[in-house]
Amino acid sequence: MLEVRGLEAGYGQVRILRGIDIDVADGEIVAVLGSNGAGKTTLNNNISGLYRPFAGSVRFAGEDVTGAASEAIVERGLVQVPEGRRIFPNMSVRENLELGSYRRGKPNRAANIARVLEIFPRLEERLGQAAGTLSGGEQQMLAIGRGLMAEPKLLILDEPSLGLSPLLVEQMFALIRRINDDGLAVVLVEQNVMQSLALADRAYVIENGAVTLSGAAAELLENADLKRAYLGI
Repeated sequence: MLEVRGLEAGYGQVRILRGIDIDVADGEIVAVLGSNGAGKTTLNNNISGLYRPFAGSVRFAGEDVTGAASEAIVERGLVQVPEGRRIFPNMSVRENLELGSYRRGKPNRAANIARVLEIFPRLEERLGQAAGTLSGGEQQMLAIGRGLMAEPKLLILDEPSLGLSPLLVEQMFALIRRINDDGLAVVLVEQNVMQSLALADRAYVIENGAVTLSGAAAELLENADLKRAYLGI
């Protein structure tokens, strides 16, 4: 589904990513883990076409999309839900969802809204409400729902648990599992290492712009170096 090879990227003359290799197979949840500033969002933005990488390649569904325009990448079915939700606060919940199908999924807009409301029933109670008045958890549901409106083949979720209470984090991860159970491949980009590994099939750990650990999530859960680095044990 996704193949990233030797990706080098950054901003201006500053190099953030130093030769990243990542694979995502159809139907997988793959976690990309690392502390704040490790390069996770830079990776997302270069995969999604928001920036053009310095070197390396990105292939999605068998096509080379390295440096392609972000709207063209969305049209192919690779959709990112960015860190910080990025909803339109003065527009209603329904209007935010409808915008998710602007580039892709428009013919099935009504059916897709119904599907999103089935996954996130809380949003059905808020359809006419301004999105900026929602709680943090509801805004995250809306951001993911908006991404689903584009009928993605692969969904990148950038820090979906950021700013949520522990209880809401558990609920959010359960919803991500439900989305994946429907067959959607998910890249879960998170600082929440242990819960992400409990959810994912495979994982990559990024430090200082490079992959330092990778493998089956169940195996990484037992990795002593990982526990020491992120849990202090």
